[in-house]
Amino acid sequence: MTSPFGRGVRTLSLLALLGSIACRSPTEEEGTGIPGQCLTEAPSLSPQKTDILFVIDNSNSMTEEQDGVATELPAFVQALRAGGGLTQDFRVGVVTTSVYLYAESASGPPTLETASYAQEAGHLQPVPDADGTVPANAPRFLEGDDPQLVERFRALVKRGVVGSGQETAFEAALLAVTPPLIGTPTTSGGNGGFLRDEARLLVVIVTDEDDCSERARPPQVVIGADKSHDYCADQADKLTPVSDYVNAFRALTDSTGAPRTVLWASIAPVATTDKRTEPVVVDGVLHNVDCPTSYGPGARHRQMAAAFDPSLRNLDSICRADGQGRADYHGSLINIAGIANENQSLEVSNLPDPSLLQVALTRGDGTVQMCTTANGGITWVEPSVAGQKGRIQFDLESCPRRYDDQKVELKLLCAT
Repeated sequence: MTSPFGRGVRTLSLLALLGSIACRSPTEEEGTGIPGQCLTEAPSLSPQKTDILFVIDNSNSMTEEQDGVATELPAFVQALRAGGGLTQDFRVGVVTTSVYLYAESASGPPTLETASYAQEAGHLQPVPDADGTVPANAPRFLEGDDPQLVERFRALVKRGVVGSGQETAFEAALLAVTPPLIGTPTTSGGNGGFLRDEARLLVVIVTDEDDCSERARPPQVVIGADKSHDYCADQADKLTPVSDYVNAFRALTDSTGAPRTVLWASIAPVATTDKRTEPVVVDGVLHNVDCPTSYGPGARHRQMAAAFDPSLRNLDSICRADGQGRADYHGSLINIAGIANENQSLEVSNLPDPSLLQVALTRGDGTVQMCTTANGGITWVEPSVAGQKGRIQFDLESCPRRYDDQKVELKLLCAT
């Protein structure tokens, strides 16, 4: 018979074993990412870095439209700085839609004009002082923290109306952000330094005519003087397909080889009521229906905008006007700022385990929504390039970021 003393020893040993199993800390499990104590340095969100490229139509019909955009820039900048609850780190540059002009001649063959636009053609335009004067060695873009940002930005978007009547917005934008210009220092006439690593690119088109872009040199499409005729649409087979430009922008990378996120927005010649692109001739001049100050149907602009956002939230009409008939782009620019602020993918530093992360979104009405990997509100995206930060991706259905969010906070579960 086993002695009571011996049985007691075995019982105590079993209890000790069970106790050691039950009380083992999760931090001791192999492969766990749970920190053994709360971190002194909490996970943090990087500021939203956005490089903004405005493409301004500077043909001879754009005076009121340029003035309309300039008038509403204070509201645009204010909305952009709100950041949707996050710090917005942005810069702004401007190019024009002028790259070349290939036009019919009164006598003889068509004439190709490029020399007049050599300092445009995708080149970032020099930034004026607040009074509109352009100093020697003027910078080629504006930083978001410039104390005179609004005044200088207003002067910068007023590009005049002596540019090419063959508007090539897509080509100008692509030239601006690709070699050779993007690899050439601004001191040597290029756009080098404008695009930053880990920054998104937001392209904003402002034009009253459809795009007529080509990658071919010399270009193939010839335009004429008949204002009732859509020369670019009639020669659409010679234009570079919109899909080629979409693919070119989506293929952009930063200097590390990481993909660059591209956002797109247009204030273009589409109908004010439903953004359709239906040509109509009124008094001998071609317009888009329900857009009397346009000079074409804007089909390529609609197609480009749809490639980046099928809902077409990123597309508005150039024919917006106030009660006195003046161009009014307040709502358009506030909406574009909202697109920039609603970044659904944010960089995170110092995160030991994504499953422990809770993201608290304080909405515009003051309510708080908690997003985690467990409830499907966020997913974790590992960096595609070594040395870069990982990202959290918000679910657009269950936990989207919104332009009027007041705060974005990170909380981390930990064991003590």
